[in-house]
Amino acid sequence: MRGLRVRGAGRPTLEEVAARAGVGRGTASRVINGSPRVSERTRAAVEAAVAELGYVPNRAARTLAANRADALALVVPEPETRFFAEPYFSDIVRGVGAALADTEMQLLLTLAGNDRERRRLAQYLASHRVDGVLLVSVHADDPLPELLVELGIPVVVSGRRSAEEPLPSVDSDNLAGARSAVAHLAARGRTRIATITGRMDVYGARCRLDGYREALTTEGLAPDRVAEGDFTEAGGRRAMTELLARWPDLDAVFAASDVMAAGARRVLRESGRRIPDDVALVGFDDSAIARHMDPALTSVRQPIEEMGRAMTGVLLREISRPSDTPPSLVLPTRLVVRDSS
Repeated sequence: MRGLRVRGAGRPTLEEVAARAGVGRGTASRVINGSPRVSERTRAAVEAAVAELGYVPNRAARTLAANRADALALVVPEPETRFFAEPYFSDIVRGVGAALADTEMQLLLTLAGNDRERRRLAQYLASHRVDGVLLVSVHADDPLPELLVELGIPVVVSGRRSAEEPLPSVDSDNLAGARSAVAHLAARGRTRIATITGRMDVYGARCRLDGYREALTTEGLAPDRVAEGDFTEAGGRRAMTELLARWPDLDAVFAASDVMAAGARRVLRESGRRIPDDVALVGFDDSAIARHMDPALTSVRQPIEEMGRAMTGVLLREISRPSDTPPSLVLPTRLVVRDSS
């Protein structure tokens, strides 16, 4: 049953139009932008929804929708310090670049880590100087995805915001990756396994926490031992300090990123604990950090460059042939065992 919208509840969105018409966002956008690639029945349903809701489309988006800029934007809504500190982002850029190597598309890299940068980005994108946007590391409350939909700009997100992500997306299997890390530690005889999470407004971090807890239950190793981090080395240090204060007898730590594992390693060594003799350590990403740590870090490998290539391919297809059902790719992860566990 369709819900009724209360008048005065704010400006209707394209998402509401699509829901009222019973179609996807991309289809609703094509109808509103005058695309001929829709059936008459679909067009009538969307136009009826527009009329019922009083939706007012963005005039600039409609006027410029047919133009091509031969450019894509890779948008990272994170501060510059995090972008250059984490190998994840450089690997994504490398994958995107490889996917565009044989095309005429130019790539614009934009960091939008604060409100001012987001406002400037919104103004730039509203002028339709790019044909599509790749969004990386999107937080649950980030307004950028909805803004892009309102502007009629094709977008693909790397890392879903939820299990019901309505936009085209490419992600890794965070849940299975975390389960494999904990199962490995249990197989090595570890029974008091803690975890350092990422930011809880990031869906991938929540999935890794869920995978950790599921594996503890499967292995009969509850209760959990959890400290929240933020994907930074400093956050890993703080979380490891908290874990040792609360559970000084822990014998293993699963960190939700290699960067946080590096921070945890420092605290463990400063506390006199040997890795892996006293405390085993596992990270996530299998970045260069994992290979160069001492001891080398066991880590869950997610195919980051492949994710960059895949999301670029999805975006190029969405630009040329928009799909009614947003594609969602989840790539497999793999545990790489090294000396830290």
